[in-house]
Amino acid sequence: MKREDADFALGHVKDTHKNGFIPMMVVMLGFTFFSASMWAGGKLGVGLTAVELLTAVMAGNLILGCYTAFLAAIAARTGLSTHLLARYSFGEKGSYLPSFLLGITQVGWFGVGVAMFALPVQKVTGWDINVLIGVSGIIMTATAWFGIRALTILSLFAVPAIAALGFVSVGAAFEEFGGLQAWLAKVPAEPIGLFTAIGICVASFISGGTLTPDFTRFSRNTKIAVSTTVIAFFLGNSLMFLFGAVGATFYQQADISEVLLKQGMIVWAMIILGLNIWTTNDSALYASGLGFSNITRLPKKLLVLVNGAVGTLMALYLYNNFVGWLSFLNTMLPSIGGIIIADYFLVRKGHYGKLEDTRFESIRPTAVIAWLAGVLAARYIPGIAPVNSVCCAVGVYLVAEQLARVIRPAASARS
Repeated sequence: MKREDADFALGHVKDTHKNGFIPMMVVMLGFTFFSASMWAGGKLGVGLTAVELLTAVMAGNLILGCYTAFLAAIAARTGLSTHLLARYSFGEKGSYLPSFLLGITQVGWFGVGVAMFALPVQKVTGWDINVLIGVSGIIMTATAWFGIRALTILSLFAVPAIAALGFVSVGAAFEEFGGLQAWLAKVPAEPIGLFTAIGICVASFISGGTLTPDFTRFSRNTKIAVSTTVIAFFLGNSLMFLFGAVGATFYQQADISEVLLKQGMIVWAMIILGLNIWTTNDSALYASGLGFSNITRLPKKLLVLVNGAVGTLMALYLYNNFVGWLSFLNTMLPSIGGIIIADYFLVRKGHYGKLEDTRFESIRPTAVIAWLAGVLAARYIPGIAPVNSVCCAVGVYLVAEQLARVIRPAASARS
């Protein structure tokens, strides 16, 4: 007898496997409580005033919260991952494009996370960095193999731990440098533009946001999916940015591990940040496994092992090119989610048939064209690149779908 796939990599999540508010909240916070967001917050902290920082973080995560809420609602209603949802708008083989882009991006984030853990440990202990990267990569990959249940258990421990560490770090910085008034009075030496800062905030988790359905499809209902997603992205990710930004403002260090080292908390930081990175890295491998499973039809668990090995081997390169990675995310990914949202709510009027009952087109050019338009909009239109990408992709997709409806009957009549 064939064993049931508990992660439903290539099908709808069964009602018997769906979860309530608390388990979903734990999973989503474990996903967004990521040390890389603290790092990005540190970069903003040294380039913005306190008021500008709060404005950028709130605006950026509000955008993320709205974007991911729509995707969460679709996933809860259909029980499908991002990659399977893409079949309806991009076509069966067309969905390989978003699956590849999202999958390879998550492998990259996994590598960044492995290096973020290994480097501060190496600095304190003097142990060989390659050994540390190899061992931590293997451990994180091994737990990701167990899927959504392992994510829930790890997040249950990591979420409160990282929140406590963040508040303690902020409190120590305020106590050492004169409190809230001192923070509000700080003026950056090299200012960052507000739109640029919002773009960095959105880009820091736009790939994760686009993959929201991979996790929220396990929600018992739409209300649970949307509420846990909005809380995780708007509140949870905002906290991560603020934790990183406050320390960076006072210590002039964008790297959170350097800040914690100066505060004398590096041992606790290694333990807690390591646990936190572990949960998000497991989420990244889980999502990448779903993406490549959609392309290859191979078991997700096998692909998790392969992706973990690739991310571990590339960890140092990815870590050293973090800013370039954010630029990639800004341009390539947001339009994917915009097209899925537009297709489900505006073209299909909130209804998708069952996978097994649907005859998919191989490739739907309307989605590919809209995706490319979104990439170009992010690249060349001034403003907040991810927002430009989503809005442009939605507009082009709707126009292309209308034109396709006119052209197809006319072509059939001529034949």
